[in-house]
Amino acid sequence: MPPRFFLSAGEPSGDLHGARLAEALRRRWPEAELYGLGGDRMAGAGVELLAHVDQLAVMGFAEVLRHLPYFADLMSRVKREIRERRPNVLIPIDYPGFNLRLARHARETGVPVLYYIAPQVWAWHRSRMKQLARNTDVLAVILPFEAELFRRAGARAEFVGHPLMDAVEPGPDRDTFAAGLKLDAARPVLALFPGSRAQEVARHLETFVRTAVLVQAERPDVQPVLAGSSAVPAEAYAGAPFPLTADGRALLEHAAAALVKSGTSTLQAALAGTPLVVTYRVHPLTFFMARRLVRVPHVGLVNLVAGERVAPELLQDEATPERLAAALLPLLDVSSTERRSALEGLRRVRTALAPAGDGVSTADRVAALAAELLQ
Repeated sequence: MPPRFFLSAGEPSGDLHGARLAEALRRRWPEAELYGLGGDRMAGAGVELLAHVDQLAVMGFAEVLRHLPYFADLMSRVKREIRERRPNVLIPIDYPGFNLRLARHARETGVPVLYYIAPQVWAWHRSRMKQLARNTDVLAVILPFEAELFRRAGARAEFVGHPLMDAVEPGPDRDTFAAGLKLDAARPVLALFPGSRAQEVARHLETFVRTAVLVQAERPDVQPVLAGSSAVPAEAYAGAPFPLTADGRALLEHAAAALVKSGTSTLQAALAGTPLVVTYRVHPLTFFMARRLVRVPHVGLVNLVAGERVAPELLQDEATPERLAAALLPLLDVSSTERRSALEGLRRVRTALAPAGDGVSTADRVAALAAELLQ
């Protein structure tokens, strides 16, 4: 009988990684049954969706409180599906608020759990590391320092490389990229990444636009470009005076510097070798709680992987257009010490994220761990 896998992703990045994993599982087991939570990419890879990430991508303590009834109902439906269509392996993908509870339920009912992209509980709730160890059979971690942290907590943790390091098709050359957005290929580009969720764009966009205007006042040659997300309605960007592109990877490859909302995009900037400033704004209550819970020296993933501040971080009330512009301007200066230092730090990040060199993709490494659990 073909194996049955339950995959659970609750945000756009998880949908992307879940789709690649679904494809890797299909390569091993073409007739495998795949179902769970995800988005359009996972659906396109053959995953039967019980709920869509558009309904799940909620961030922050205050924001989640408003959606608790929906999530309680969803958990009840998911538990029922697991009872009725018992999977051979359950694969949560990041998304800790929901997936940590789902992993515990699966273990209690005897379903093996392979957690892909372990939640960053080492940053905000270290007591949950042991809980995660108890409720998983294997943790597939994508940040190099995580494996040892989780092993100390009693988990079987395997570093599978970061999925951003997997080979991808080359993007457009600079002339093609510039022509598509009506840019001057000879002038520097400033990449603006306000977020991959509608609530992030709503919270960041005005600040990002005002920052870019201040940068242009000092450097009229700079061309700001916004990175759009497929998970965000087009009208969310309405009124922004800059070109909008859905190809964030190409934007970073051709940008001289970037203003990036804290998250995976900071690592994408590192892989592209683009100096960046990291920022984030959340509901004041969320920030109040986070300051009391977070126990790491940096917020940006790029700085956590580097083990030092290779990108400036300006958060919450510090994230004013004036301060953000002041941090960006030296990074746009090709002769500045700040830019040279940033480029060297980003090289170290790329080295740390590199896979083992065996030519195997991150998704295929995770599928191999799933095969072990099936045996």
